Amino acid sequence: MSDIDSPHLVVLTGAGISAESGLKTFRDGDGLWENHRVEDVATPEAWARDPASVLRFYDERREQTRRAQPNAAHRALAELEAAGFRVSVITQNIDDLHERAGSREVLHLHGEILLARSSADANLRYPVDETSTNGTIALGDLCDKGSQLRPDVVWFGEAVPRYADACDIVAEADALLVVGTSLAVMPAAMLLDQAPFEAPCWLVDPHAQELAPPGVSPIAEPASRGVPALVARWKAQGDFAG
Repeated sequence: MSDIDSPHLVVLTGAGISAESGLKTFRDGDGLWENHRVEDVATPEAWARDPASVLRFYDERREQTRRAQPNAAHRALAELEAAGFRVSVITQNIDDLHERAGSREVLHLHGEILLARSSADANLRYPVDETSTNGTIALGDLCDKGSQLRPDVVWFGEAVPRYADACDIVAEADALLVVGTSLAVMPAAMLLDQAPFEAPCWLVDPHAQELAPPGVSPIAEPASRGVPALVARWKAQGDFAG
């Protein structure tokens, strides 16, 4: 079990790690998410215009998440924590694959698909499976204040409420690992600027050579290969050197 004095790895994960578990995610290249325009399913304007379609879209994403399984990258990070390292995961993903793999310290920057929250009070959040008989959110499902429930997801154009918490975590890192993200999505892309100057940083991504900013060591591998290899080395060394 890790403790406060253990080497502290902060892991920033993005779409690439979940994609290896079969979850399709938004890509800037075509502006589509599961063949839907993001403007139609992932913005406050879409919610105001057609909430039924938005709820249906996220119900489908939720069912995909339930069927997906953690892959070798998720499991390796949990194993590193079990080996005594302190591991904090900051993810842009809305699935629960890190938690199901065994990671205990996970911050979801963009929300959690398996939670619903009040349209009137963002602090009122509910597990979907406990508020619904069929694991969905329907029109007419209300929070304790009588307002419609919506997915607990940060939509395009909305603030990222836990960004300051993420900055505080990164500032305490002994090392950073970036997995499956282009480092292009704001404000998550600015998180590396919060890291201590001396903290080493690695980027695991098939396109890492092109994506890695100065000072970040690229590992051009899929997450399910690159992360377990790094974890095996760190466990053998007992630290993040080299």
